[in-house]
Amino acid sequence: MSNAFASRPFDDLDDEFDADLDFMPAAVAPQPMAGGDINPREPLQFTAPAGAPSAPVGAVVAHPGGLPMPQGGAPAGYNPVGELVAGAASALAPSGLQVEVTVPRIAIHVFGERQDTLAAAERAGQDRRMSRATTQIRVGGIPGALDAYAHEPTPPLIIVECMEDPQTLLWQVDRLAEVCDAGTKVVVIGATNDIILFRELMKRGVSEYLVAPVQPLQLIAAIGGLFSDPAQPFVGRSIAFVGARGGAGASSVAHNTAYAMSERIGANTVIVDYDLPFGTAGLDFNQDPLSGIAEALGQPDRLDAVLLDRMMVRCTDKLSLFAAPATLDTDWDISPDAFEEVTSQIRGTAPFVVLDLPHIWTGWMRKTLISADEVVVVATPDLASLRNAKNMIDLIRSGRPNDAPPRLVLNQVGVPGRPEIPAKDFGAALGVHPSLSIPFDAKLFGAAANNGQMILDAGAKSKAAEAFSTLAQIVSRRELPMLAAPGKGGAKASGGESKSMFAGLFKKKS
Repeated sequence: MSNAFASRPFDDLDDEFDADLDFMPAAVAPQPMAGGDINPREPLQFTAPAGAPSAPVGAVVAHPGGLPMPQGGAPAGYNPVGELVAGAASALAPSGLQVEVTVPRIAIHVFGERQDTLAAAERAGQDRRMSRATTQIRVGGIPGALDAYAHEPTPPLIIVECMEDPQTLLWQVDRLAEVCDAGTKVVVIGATNDIILFRELMKRGVSEYLVAPVQPLQLIAAIGGLFSDPAQPFVGRSIAFVGARGGAGASSVAHNTAYAMSERIGANTVIVDYDLPFGTAGLDFNQDPLSGIAEALGQPDRLDAVLLDRMMVRCTDKLSLFAAPATLDTDWDISPDAFEEVTSQIRGTAPFVVLDLPHIWTGWMRKTLISADEVVVVATPDLASLRNAKNMIDLIRSGRPNDAPPRLVLNQVGVPGRPEIPAKDFGAALGVHPSLSIPFDAKLFGAAANNGQMILDAGAKSKAAEAFSTLAQIVSRRELPMLAAPGKGGAKASGGESKSMFAGLFKKKS
């Protein structure tokens, strides 16, 4: 940056905001400079993200909720709001807290001071959402960054930690600005939870301020927010269905669940059939597309919204399909990067993207399973499925340390004359309780497959149809809309009772 911004005595915090400075501890309250007046100057500027919100993810306003301070002021490093946020994130993450962001192929340098910050940064760098980014973690805080960038260019994103008082933090940020290249974004992790400090950092062009302690998902959300595309309205939630063994019925479960999400829940959904030589999505929906996912995989660099729309087949108003060619004329030797790029592009077309994965094991399969927002393993209650499902779930768990474990669905339960492993024992062996058991109904499933129908159409009142509606609610995290009874304005289904699977939780006990 320009030498005009050479190191100089730092400015005091602005005192023109509506904040109770008497409530702040002495170490945080601004102190007047020699001479009494604040020396105004043009603030130093990093490159702030376009259209950045006034209170980004992770920023905490001063004194929220009137939290009481300890007697005698706050001790060094005390951060009640940060502790509450960290505790909440830690409690929610194992239960499936999702951060649906995408991080581009960038270099990220982290300069931390606290061991827990370094550990959180390391876990964030190993997360599936950060797989395309390159993360370097170093010790030393802002002084370490100053030493490093005195002799090397700065990356697109720098995350620095400073646990000093606000005045020292601002002074160090001003010095960091002198060695940063144009276009570099900076995230600061500090110890002080104060809106005035946050505003001062934003005036200096800092992209984000987080209060320690930070959690891996908090860092990922902050990074994803900085590099989100304002032209893309959302990033669709990807749900991967995979069979524990051949013939488990994963494709049938995926297609019927996607159909239930679109028809019963009313969410726009896209099915992607990645079983290129043997995919059945076209047959199940009675479609014969001329092109589809194979064409997209052949030209991933050229994909845009118009081209994707041309490749999709619209099955219903809210359900679209990328069908597999289902031919053996090609060897289908496609790079894993092509699958990743195509999936990423399709996620921008609908809120939910159902990935129908084949029962094979390749590099792109492993990568797709680990990078999906949610994984559903479909198994039959037998020993081969138990072994394969355990191997899959263990691998996916190790590759997704910040996510909930995969969901387990038992299919074809109750085949006459076939010995079965009980669902309780099956889940206990895997360490994952089955989310759903789908009863075997050869006549219903056979008729639906031969007629190109979904179970909700072929047998709307069957147990299997109810199971798919339930699974659609589970993976989409949405409830079925409540229907009004005939002649009444209340939100009740026929017979006056709500059909939502969660409605019973809110009924008052008599």
